[in-house]
Amino acid sequence: MKSRLEQDIISTAESFATNFSDKGNFDFSVQSLRKLDDILEELREYHIDDDTLDSVSSMAGSYIFEVARRNYGGQYIWVEESDQPVLVTGAPEFSISIFAFDKVRGRIRNGKEDDIPYYFDGYIEAVEKGKNTGYRATIV
Repeated sequence: MKSRLEQDIISTAESFATNFSDKGNFDFSVQSLRKLDDILEELREYHIDDDTLDSVSSMAGSYIFEVARRNYGGQYIWVEESDQPVLVTGAPEFSISIFAFDKVRGRIRNGKEDDIPYYFDGYIEAVEKGKNTGYRATIV
């Protein structure tokens, strides 16, 4: 049975995929993250308030989370201190965590230095390392 948090993230990610289907094929593949990154780059051209930034971070972050979970597995955990979810992949054999909402905020605020596909490649490398060595890390 899926947790309420997992249900909410899946629903938000699927809404993102539907709502932005005119911008690309959001099929939850790793390759689709390039199109998501393009959308975030476009948003940099606009002044967006904190509420809008939170909304975009939740929608795009949920999509990133679901790309990770559907391709590499994992469980969602709510982190009170950060007031956001984290996806933990590989536990208990290894543990690779990502905070996608923070990464989306960084991408909008900082530009290409927070490139989403590059970030996700780091996650994939860490998961592969974890499978082989028991590695534990949070990808930021």
